Amino acid sequence: MKKTIEEINARIKTGKAVVVTAEELIPMVMEQGIAETARNVDVITTGTFGPMCSSGAFLNLGHPVPRMKMTKVLLNGVEAYAGVAAVDVYLGATQIPETDPANKNFPGEFNYGGGHVLEELVAGKEVLMEAMAYGTDCYPRKKLEKMIRLEDLPQAFLFNPRNAYQNYNVAVNLSDRTLYTYMGILKPNLGNANYSTSGQLSPLFNDPYYRTIGPGTKIFLGGGVGFVSWYGTQHNPQAPRDDNGVPTSPAGTLAVIGDLKQMSPRWLRGISYLGYGASLMVGLGIPLPVLDEDVVRFAALSDSEIFAPVVDYSESYPQGLGQVLGKVSYAELRSGEISVNGKKVPTAPLSSYYGAREIAAILKEWIMQGEFLLTAPVFNLPRDKGLPDYRSLVFPAEA
Repeated sequence: MKKTIEEINARIKTGKAVVVTAEELIPMVMEQGIAETARNVDVITTGTFGPMCSSGAFLNLGHPVPRMKMTKVLLNGVEAYAGVAAVDVYLGATQIPETDPANKNFPGEFNYGGGHVLEELVAGKEVLMEAMAYGTDCYPRKKLEKMIRLEDLPQAFLFNPRNAYQNYNVAVNLSDRTLYTYMGILKPNLGNANYSTSGQLSPLFNDPYYRTIGPGTKIFLGGGVGFVSWYGTQHNPQAPRDDNGVPTSPAGTLAVIGDLKQMSPRWLRGISYLGYGASLMVGLGIPLPVLDEDVVRFAALSDSEIFAPVVDYSESYPQGLGQVLGKVSYAELRSGEISVNGKKVPTAPLSSYYGAREIAAILKEWIMQGEFLLTAPVFNLPRDKGLPDYRSLVFPAEA
């Protein structure tokens, strides 16, 4: 059984496409089998909604009169990187205000950061911009202070260098003191276990070898439409895999981009980690075209068949030792309790499975209504240590 994206898009346009979420696919395959399901289903939607620190936005702040070459920019007291161009800046999700005491009073609260500024911008709120410059003949202005709104900016786009991690650690604490980490608060002596992936709904779990996902793939991003722009930082497709081909440790990642003005504060949320810092919750969903039976075979894996490594964040992780205490399934994690070193440990997610389910359902609805057509990647994400020879790639315009 073979289909093309062009054939699937034609069915979407005529309202005949059959679209299911990755969660809905699982019982279908159990009842009908892989081959029959592949014939009947055209698109599988996925979703994830969790903390994604490697996120931020490029903002064009617009030239004032007289013009200005901004060398330092604060947005609600949070510094945006101004070393891009005269009035272009990059606001990182984890940046905190200069006035924040950080962890000088441990554990710091980190009540506000770049992620919170992004949430306020997409919510339509006013943000205080303070800009400084040294002045040049062509850009004479040296200081500017004004309130800005997202709608007033000439351009603003989210550009996240690393999102949608393909599997991640389950964090525990073997020490006798409380730890404050990007995986949340970890209680001493295996007091809890935190994880942050949406399991059977997570995009890259459903396409473990990146067969349908790559630069140019159209996605749900932050409540609007975005695209995969490249493979993400820390992309590691050589991570160990199980018999189903699913990585059993942190593996692939995506760099993504989209128009910030389309997005919603429902799916871009500033968050604070006690004792660690600020970040951003990002909603991301990817549709998978059912090109063949293998697409269905991988996407039909359930939480009981997907495993994550348990890692000690008191020594193994911070010291880079690479030790793993064991592997547990996402079904076990979602049950609320796992076993580590013979001890029952309560679990809690940092990501929202409810949100991931909602994203997959929204994307499904967009496609069924003919509002969202699929795009083929211009090339596949790297699947091994070597990178593609980009000079030899044939892009659609060159074909």
